[in-house]
Amino acid sequence: MPEITITGFATRDVRFPTSLDKTGSDAMNAAGDYSAAYCILKTDSVHTGHGMTFTIGRGNDIVCSAIEHVADRLRGKTLSSLVADWGQTWRYLVSDSQLRWIGPEKGVIHLALGAVVNAVWDLWAKVLGKPVWRIVADMTPEEFVRCIDFRYITDAITPEEALSMLKELEGTKAQRLEEALNNRAVPAYTTSAGWLGYGEGKMKALLNETLSEGYRHFKLKVGGSIEEDRRRLRIARDVIGYDKGNVLMVDANQIWSVPEAIEYMKQLSEFKPWFIEEPTSPDDIMGHKAVRDALRPYGIGVATGEMCQNRVIFKQLIQTGAIDFCQIDACRLGGVNEVLAVLLIAKKYNVPIIPHSGGVGLPEYTQHLSTIDYVAVSGKLSVLEYVDHLHEHFVNPSVIKDGFYQTPMEPGYSVEMKADSMDRYTYPGEKGVSWWTSDEAKPILTGEKV
Repeated sequence: MPEITITGFATRDVRFPTSLDKTGSDAMNAAGDYSAAYCILKTDSVHTGHGMTFTIGRGNDIVCSAIEHVADRLRGKTLSSLVADWGQTWRYLVSDSQLRWIGPEKGVIHLALGAVVNAVWDLWAKVLGKPVWRIVADMTPEEFVRCIDFRYITDAITPEEALSMLKELEGTKAQRLEEALNNRAVPAYTTSAGWLGYGEGKMKALLNETLSEGYRHFKLKVGGSIEEDRRRLRIARDVIGYDKGNVLMVDANQIWSVPEAIEYMKQLSEFKPWFIEEPTSPDDIMGHKAVRDALRPYGIGVATGEMCQNRVIFKQLIQTGAIDFCQIDACRLGGVNEVLAVLLIAKKYNVPIIPHSGGVGLPEYTQHLSTIDYVAVSGKLSVLEYVDHLHEHFVNPSVIKDGFYQTPMEPGYSVEMKADSMDRYTYPGEKGVSWWTSDEAKPILTGEKV
């Protein structure tokens, strides 16, 4: 690998006006503007590293500001020194004692870390001429383990245990790698029909459309009134059926207290949901366990993770048996390295990985993470969320065909955004260039903030 030095960085506050048509709407988040707090690492070579963290509008600028603080710790570092011992590099990036105080390893500062760490992976992948998933798939078990900072998680998994688990899968990895190269590593599920703000006609049309495209897993938002939830789930089951091999999932986006979650889901059990996602506060480990225990007789699992702050919370959710499905997020966690740690914990405790992918840039990211999980960690097929929005703004967008993600083969981490898209949707933006300076933006800029 050629010697490359990181010479600086830039941030971009990019926001798409999805609140106008209620794309992304759910019980907790009524009108989000899908956004990217974007990090570009500059080098003394032709290569740049691109990373981003997903938000839903206001506050994106705060994450951009935090990115500047974290990225500054990389200025003057060589790429080879950063990737030689990734676990130590990750520890270094979370160890600025003053920045750490406003985490630690959670919140805005951790969202920023995710963008910066992922930008380093993107840079490394471009220099090597590989997609990120392939870098990890090609690692020896020893190299994989060196990517992880095991502080705080050795009571759940030790480096020695991780090494042993990875070595057990080495003999069959080549077969799974071949499946990945043949685009059969990551089945997709769709949330596109399920947004809470969509009317009945739009919902039906999208369900029929995605069904015809080969999808077999469908997720709907719940958490309005029980009558409205029952009506929408009845519509969904009328389209996808009960006995045609199609799977229904529901997502409450944290709207309920623990007793409410149990009572609501008992009333929705006739629609046979596979799982309820985010039934209550994302930090409530014992609450999730109570919901899971109460719903087990009804055949309903519990999933969470998109707001899970770090590997320590995931450790608790998994060790205590609070969740049936682990929904890692590519941005909420501190980049690829912390994701790898959670994949290993989930593997040890036999909890399937179903990443959160409902936001701009997330399918581009998580297709790599699900491929890594299948090829190198769990060895088991799972499913990955797909939302059909805003992919046209990326240089190498994620692609679904016959119900499967098409394994990304271009070098990098797939979130490099087109330059003109960034310019057009930068906030607050340059007058005459950015959409946010146009009359179309006024309803959002001057309207009620919900």
